[in-house]
Amino acid sequence: MMERLQRRLAYRFKDAGLLERALTHRSAGPVHNERLEFLGDAILGFETADYLFRHAEAADEGQLSRMRSKLVKRETLAEVARELQLGEILHLGPGELRSGGQNRDSILADAVEAIIAAVYLDGGMEPARELVRHLLGRRLSHPDKGLQQKDAKTRLQEHLQARRLPLPRYQVERIDGDPHRQQFTVRCSVERLGMQAEGRGSSRRKAEQQAAERFLEALADAESADA
Repeated sequence: MMERLQRRLAYRFKDAGLLERALTHRSAGPVHNERLEFLGDAILGFETADYLFRHAEAADEGQLSRMRSKLVKRETLAEVARELQLGEILHLGPGELRSGGQNRDSILADAVEAIIAAVYLDGGMEPARELVRHLLGRRLSHPDKGLQQKDAKTRLQEHLQARRLPLPRYQVERIDGDPHRQQFTVRCSVERLGMQAEGRGSSRRKAEQQAAERFLEALADAESADA
């Protein structure tokens, strides 16, 4: 697992203990990743700001700040962690394991920051810089994407209103899993169109957003076919 992770990071550690520490939550013992997280947060923030300053030349200070915030926020880092499949190899205490800590955004995001710091300590600033760019990837290449974009439910509502169609109906179809890691399945439907789409998520809101996004995609396909 550690070998596979290093391939995904595109970096091989000279001191494997640093990587182990970066993956260890404080619930698992006295040697954990909190100090690494502190350092990694600073490196991530600096490298992201430096990249945006050099590449987003048309952006003013406010726009640069919003782009950076979007790139380094907890949800973005948790997405990165899931792409790396960190949840499978994090070292957590029994309580955190029982409560689903391996899927929690805060724990996953902290581990990403800790790994950045571990690479810096193991190899220096240049490998850490390369890792940040590697991890953020397409997000760093298009930092302004989605900043002004409305959420899927709002876009669907406006699309339907512009065509004088009724608003969509969202219905919870089922809720799976234990109370601390439930998965909601929601159906989005517009009866007059005879169309529906399902979405899943860890909350009703997230499931509704996914259902709306899928409904928009199906609607676009249907309208293209009719054109």
